[in-house]
Amino acid sequence: MEEENTTIIMTSLSTLSPSHLTNITHSILSLSHHHRRRLAAVLSSPTLFSITLRHLLSLSLPQKTHLIATHLLSLLQPLLIHRNHHSLSYAASMKLRDLDAVVLLLFLCETHQLDPDVLEASPDNWREILGDSCSDTMLSNLSGLWTCDAGILMPYIETLVRCKRFVDIMGGYNHIRRRGEKEGYEIPAARAAVVALRAVEVLNAAASNAGEVVECVICKEEMSQGRDVCEMPCQHLFHWKCILPWLSKKNTCPSCRFQLPTDDVFSEIQRLWEIVVKSGELHVA
Repeated sequence: MEEENTTIIMTSLSTLSPSHLTNITHSILSLSHHHRRRLAAVLSSPTLFSITLRHLLSLSLPQKTHLIATHLLSLLQPLLIHRNHHSLSYAASMKLRDLDAVVLLLFLCETHQLDPDVLEASPDNWREILGDSCSDTMLSNLSGLWTCDAGILMPYIETLVRCKRFVDIMGGYNHIRRRGEKEGYEIPAARAAVVALRAVEVLNAAASNAGEVVECVICKEEMSQGRDVCEMPCQHLFHWKCILPWLSKKNTCPSCRFQLPTDDVFSEIQRLWEIVVKSGELHVA
């Protein structure tokens, strides 16, 4: 699974132009630095470490899964930002204490994977142990980060794939699969995505279609010329009074099933992941 996901991401990255690849590398480097700074802040402060660890230990397994899923969305953003502005997610914002908790959790998992015995010590000693490990890791990776794109991209891809695998295994996959398996399962569009929809005049739209009648497929009524209607990112038009109730229940275009972003973390991961997979498949084809 991890190898397959790594291949998907690498194939998607290979479709980018050199300038876009440079931009995405800079975005990932900035994001990685931000996460490292937060981890360093947590490990360097006894008080912040204690607060963050207490917060982390207070979370149930489903809450930890949701935390990592939200972090995964933030990791997916650089991968998609140069594809299409409609691909951006509206569900990836995190509180600072949650960011601190997730970077500490991921580092705990990484440390345990490298040396399962190191965390057998009392939690009172974890900050010192993890601090030493973090310093060694940063020093060993420092030269690679500045010498080539691979030194920046590979740690990012490894973290992204690790988070994706965890979310899939711990129930996120089953959650999002309900959309395709359970008849009638619906997810509303993100409020920010709905607010961002454009209003256009029917006259302009009709002219571009050689005077063809423009019909709202929801109510099946003709749209009056000169009237402001909603234009979806896929360029299909609808009456505002028709599309707003629709998007309060579903995030898909009634005409072509184009998906708007959602506020549901697991559904949003699936939506963005499908964009990544599709971009790779188009390149291979």
